[in-house]
Formats: sequence, structure tokens, C-alpha cells
Amino acid sequence: MAKTPWKLHPDRALPAEPTQRGIARELYQSVAALPIVSMHGHIDARAIRRNDAFGDPAELFIIPDHYLVRMLVSQGYRQQDLGVRPLNGDAYETDHRLVWRRFCSMWKLFRGTPTRYWMEHELVEVFGITEEPSAATADAIYDQLSAALATPSWRIRSLFDRFNIEILSTTDAPDSDLADHAALAADGWGERVVPTFRPDGIFYPDRAAWRASVRALAARNGTEITDYASFLVAVQERRLAFVAAGARATDHGHLSADTTPLSAADAQRIFDQALTGPVDAATGAAFAANMLFESARMSVEDGLVMQLHPGVQRDHSDQIFAAFGPDNGFDIPRQVDYTRGLQPLLNAFGLDPRFRIILFTTDENVYSRELAPIAGAYPSVRLGAPWWFLDSPGGMARFRELVTETAGFYNTSGFVDDTRAFASIPARHDLARRIDAGYLSKLVAEHRLTLDEATETAIDLAYTLPLAAYARRDDASAAIAPDAAAPVSVTPEGAAL
Repeated sequence: MAKTPWKLHPDRALPAEPTQRGIARELYQSVAALPIVSMHGHIDARAIRRNDAFGDPAELFIIPDHYLVRMLVSQGYRQQDLGVRPLNGDAYETDHRLVWRRFCSMWKLFRGTPTRYWMEHELVEVFGITEEPSAATADAIYDQLSAALATPSWRIRSLFDRFNIEILSTTDAPDSDLADHAALAADGWGERVVPTFRPDGIFYPDRAAWRASVRALAARNGTEITDYASFLVAVQERRLAFVAAGARATDHGHLSADTTPLSAADAQRIFDQALTGPVDAATGAAFAANMLFESARMSVEDGLVMQLHPGVQRDHSDQIFAAFGPDNGFDIPRQVDYTRGLQPLLNAFGLDPRFRIILFTTDENVYSRELAPIAGAYPSVRLGAPWWFLDSPGGMARFRELVTETAGFYNTSGFVDDTRAFASIPARHDLARRIDAGYLSKLVAEHRLTLDEATETAIDLAYTLPLAAYARRDDASAAIAPDAAAPVSVTPEGAAL
């Protein structure tokens, strides 16, 4: 007897209750085919420019996916067993078919996780795989995937159209020459792939690479950075270069949400100390908080949307960090005080119609207590989508339950996928659209929204809101009343402006 082909249920992730499921099914169908707006990602612009192939299945699905790797490591595998190369040159697994077999043999580990949902969607909906991963099916799936990935139609630019990606934002260091973006623009892709300014490396003077990062910034600008004032000028000049290259936003991954500004004298003292010797972590954090305040000031001037996602203890394992470098050392969420941390920034710029900030968190306890009330009051603030450890069916559903009653739908940014795994982009957006359809179906079933209202809201959450949240200032200006006067910023005594 022939084995039944592996298929995904059309109502997956929709509510189990029959009345809501019927409504959710209709709502999902209204958004399923909408273009994808992917405004916070980590896809390499160079790979898009070169129209790279994805190599083999292990290179596409396993090795770059820290979600997937950390689950297998938690069950006894080592990173090097999964094809991750150690920095010190130690041996690691180069037989990618064997890496794939190890993953498939442990498929059950991913039950109930968002990784399982994404992988199922990618394998079945994107690649047409008809057998569920297992030790017995690993080789056959590997061969089918390899054959597809070897063809031109599976190169990255072709998949942009297949995935219906309207715009994708990369994340780029301040000293990036943006040459790949310039080449993409020359190819007519300037509106489809845009850079994002990520200055964390130059904001923390206690980090080992800080001086090198500042030198690289100066070299890229063709200027000298000799003091704090020239440093601020260099940062602002580089931001303007990103704006000219099509950037919509900045991105800040700080440990805390502190935005307390320093006096010009204190900022200069720390800067001088960091140029000549070590700076302790507390001093580095104070300088970074000051630079978040300065970044908001610069956003008022240049129009870049500010993204802030604090609260993650990066590279928690010193041993793994030493062996494999950043983003491999078990990032773990921490508590964040948004209310007090953001108060200096919002006091200065929160009511200024020229300023826009999107707040993310990995601590869902603050959604209803802090973030929803902040977004529900300050016109400059939008709540970013659940992500990282919260971009799961349960996490996204809880997000809607916790924030909507205070902030509504229209003080949120729509879905943001935050992925390094290109093939997972449609899977992540599909899941978000299903969860939002489920939440809206409940409001319809309880007669709190009409079906027409819910349909309009579903479309806005999937497409309209992310476009609006990351719009260029000129594009977003229609949303600002023509006679709205920019309020005067309240600047602490002595703060460097």
C-alpha cells in the first residue's frame, strides 16, 4: 500500500472552536496572498546582489539557524557536530548530508515549537517535500532538496518573486560601504532591498572592538574622529549616507532601555578614556544610554525610524562564545524597565511629530504593564511584533490579548520576522497572519467587531501597518496634520545636542 503523502492541514494554527475557526478561515484567506513586507532581517545584501544559490540543505536550513541548533545542542549535540565552524580551527563536521541526518533523526524534538511550524511550511509548501523528516527519510529529502537548490529558479532573487516579497530590509554596520545596495539599486532593486543602520558596535566603549569600530567609521567617512563632538558628527554623516542608500530605520540591540543623556563633559570624559584604555561595563552602558538619546535626536533630523529591542543577555555561555563567536553563545532574555528607561527620550522627543520609534521585547510581562500604555499614549511610539523567543503561536496570541485593549491594533507595527533564514520568511509571515485571523475571529464571534471590520484590520496588520511604520518621512508626512507644529524638545541641562 502506498504511503499517504505528507500534507499540512489547511486550518493549522487557526482556533479549534468551530465558530471561530470558520470566521478565522475567511479572514486568513483575505490576507494569505498579500505581499510580504520584511522590514527587519539579517539576510546578506551581498548574497542578493550576486543572486547566490543556497548550497545544500544543511547550509540553508540548519547551520545558520540558531533556534534549530540550540535545540539540538540542548539534547547533547555540539555545534561542530552540526556543521558550525569553531573560530580556533578545531575540527567540525563538513559532511552536510550527515548533519542533515542528525537533524532529521531528532525531528521530534521540535514538536510544539515555532521551528517545527516554519520547517513544515518550508519543506511542504515551498519545496514540495512529501515525506516527514526522520532517520529513514533523511537521505531522500536531502536529495530532493539538493536537486531543487541546484536549479536557477531557486536562487535568491527568483525566490523574492516566489515568496511575494515586496520589500526586505537588511541590517548593516555603520562602516558598511553600502556598495551591494548601490549595485542592487542599479539593477532596479533599490525599492525592494534597503539597508538598516545598526550602530551597537560604536555605542559601547567597553567592548574590545570599540576602538577598531570607531576607526573604521572614520575611515569610511574619510574624516578624523578625535573627540566626542567629531564622533557625533561622524555618526550623523553615516546615517545620512544610509538615508541616501534607501534606509528606512536604525536598529539598536541594547541590554537595557536606559536613555539617560550625559552632559557634554561626561560624554567627552568617557570617550577620551575609551580611546586610551579600558572602560568598565557600567561606564560603557551609561555611554550607550546617552547614544540612544542622541540617536533619537538624529532621527528627528534625518527621519530614520528608530527600532529598539533591549533585554537579551547575549552570548550567555562564555565557552561557546569563545569557541564560535557572537550569536552562538546562547542568548537569554532579561527583565527590562521600559517606563523609567525611556522616560528621558520620550520627554524630549515623544510628542515630536518628526520622531518615530518601534519598541520590541523578549519579556512579555511588560506588554500590558508598560509597553501598551506607552504606545497607547505617545504618538511617536509603535509596538513591534513578538519576536525572537515570542514569535510562536502562543507568544503572538498572548501579544494580541495583552496589548490590544490598551494600545489597540493601530499602535503596533505589524509583523516583523527578524530572520537570517531566507526560506523561513514566508512561513513566519503565514503563521502571524493565521494567529491574527484567530484573534480577530474571536472578536467577531463575540460581536465586538463586524466581519468587515475584522477583514480590514487583518489586511492592515499583515500589510498596511508595516509599510506605514517604516515609511520614509516624505511618504509618512500625509499622516501628520499640515498645521501640526513640532514641540520644543526638553533637553536636560548640559546634554550634548
